[in-house]
Amino acid sequence: MVKPGNEHLSKAEWRSRITVERRSLVSEERAREASALAVAAARLPGEVVCAYVPFGTEPGSPLLLDQLLDQGKRVLLPIVPPEPGPLEWAAYEGPSSLGPGLLRGLLEPTGRRLGPDTLREADLVLIPALAVDDEGVRLGRGAGYYDRSLSFAAPGAGLVAVVRDAELVRALPAEPHDVRMTGVLTPDQGAAPRPVIH
Repeated sequence: MVKPGNEHLSKAEWRSRITVERRSLVSEERAREASALAVAAARLPGEVVCAYVPFGTEPGSPLLLDQLLDQGKRVLLPIVPPEPGPLEWAAYEGPSSLGPGLLRGLLEPTGRRLGPDTLREADLVLIPALAVDDEGVRLGRGAGYYDRSLSFAAPGAGLVAVVRDAELVRALPAEPHDVRMTGVLTPDQGAAPRPVIH
């Protein structure tokens, strides 16, 4: 569990610490959390949802995507571009619509590529994160794909980071280009707003 009082850590130190903790998670707990996230995500409003296929130790599973589809939502997934830049998007139409992505082990939709500005169509954007703080600052992996992409989101779209409950922290290092989250989704707390009102 991420301990309080670590607010002085750098982004690199936060990433290292959380990555180690995620790797130590037993498979039964990972499966329990993935199931809980799918249930909680199904309760979120929005007809068009930009989501993602969990990669490596990221919380969640494709079950979340299938539950969104079962509700009749249009689900869009990111495609990592070959050069640093904003993400492209394509429709998710079930497990058979996924194939290997640019990054080893990453699954991406294989359908027609839609431009980065397709993000503007989403009512809800589910965003992978390593941690989120009380002010909505999100800690990502550091590649910057989402920082370059979220400027395309429509005003008023829900920007919801998906993390484990232990990854909700009081304060993270922030930079001017960091896009603040409007909410967070965790296995045990479900959906909650960010920033937190004290």
